[in-house]
Amino acid sequence: MGAFQKVKNMGVDGLGGELNAHQMPRLAYLLSRYPYISHTFFLNEVLGLRSLGVHIETASVNQPDRSTDRLSDTEREEAKRTLYLKGGSRAAAALRVLGITLRNPGVTLRGMRAVVGVPNLTLAGRALWMAYLAEGLLVGDWMRRQRLAHLHVHFGGAVASVGLLTSVAWRVPYSLTIHGPEELQNTQSYHLKDKLRQASFVVCISDFCRSQLMQITPVSAWAKFTVVRLGVPAALTDTAPMACAAGAPVQLVCVGRLVPEKGQHLLLRSLAALVERGFDVRLVLAGDGADRAGLEAEASRLGVSGNVTFKGATAHADTLQLCAEADIFVLASFAEGIPVALMEAMALGVPCVSTAVAGIPELIRSGQDGLLVPPSNLRALTDALASLVGDAALRQTMGQSARLRVRTTYNLAINQRQLAEVFVQKLAPREEELCVPA
Repeated sequence: MGAFQKVKNMGVDGLGGELNAHQMPRLAYLLSRYPYISHTFFLNEVLGLRSLGVHIETASVNQPDRSTDRLSDTEREEAKRTLYLKGGSRAAAALRVLGITLRNPGVTLRGMRAVVGVPNLTLAGRALWMAYLAEGLLVGDWMRRQRLAHLHVHFGGAVASVGLLTSVAWRVPYSLTIHGPEELQNTQSYHLKDKLRQASFVVCISDFCRSQLMQITPVSAWAKFTVVRLGVPAALTDTAPMACAAGAPVQLVCVGRLVPEKGQHLLLRSLAALVERGFDVRLVLAGDGADRAGLEAEASRLGVSGNVTFKGATAHADTLQLCAEADIFVLASFAEGIPVALMEAMALGVPCVSTAVAGIPELIRSGQDGLLVPPSNLRALTDALASLVGDAALRQTMGQSARLRVRTTYNLAINQRQLAEVFVQKLAPREEELCVPA
């Protein structure tokens, strides 16, 4: 792991100074879970923006995904300064909400009107939105005490429901970063149109993501949408690739949650087909999820259990090490945003095989940086893997191209500066305390 400890939890590097601190707004970041091993880009983004002079305080709906002793030092410090809406005493939280309501009845009334106005909710759904309102009251009260003038939310699901109600109830501006695929596949049940309408501006991680939002909004709203890509630390691209030892099995690595949309069942079938064709290959699955037992059973049924290693949930530095040791990184997803795991593998010089869904074709130029196949097409996936498994020179050429692609276009430092500039352009300085109408 040692080679990757230096890039674990890295933020911005090589920027040559901060942006003008007087231009920077004071931001609240509302996240679904923070820190979170599956969303290391949250941590990188917060730390990177702070290094550029953006004032950010974090709030999280849920507690971290690991116990305190399993967090890195940086994550532990972030957890200490983060407001958590769940995980403490429910009675204490209810008393805080009651106190906020008594002090600011107009705020709560606006929030309740907003909940009543949400269309097509069942009785249980309405009760859930009332719970979102309670969380929104806590967020707004915390923002006022912290003198935070703008709320930014990642993802368009339940956490954005809390953000929407916070904005309406407290009359504070809010913005969104939309990733996909969930919110783009469930625009009606997520009430995404309402969230986009209330948002001051929306950051999209890909052109594909922006196109899907344009599809459900009037042309007059399109100016709200700005594409700012995610990225990985440039230091990753400096790591020397690890060549496959002569005669050793070709190592495939897949990083991601073990859930149906990641296509791992199809990947196991492709692995079995490669073995049947006579290739000596091994597959490492890094990640955990509801599909693990089914995938283990599928590997046994296909007769490839000896070719597959299930690593389970893996720390970020260990995941990077697995990727660096891979000959091929493979992701057979049926739906995605743009996976950071793909960017990291490319930065390490590992050729990738993935599916041509969502924003992935914006990242990987098929035939140049890696190979893209239609989702669900077992034969195409197997043929693409076979072409790389059987050609070490092609793997090296594509790996080098992939590394350059990430360094120039998906460079964390460059893209975080772009995000900081979006905040500066979209938001006027708000140094005063929030003024909350009664």
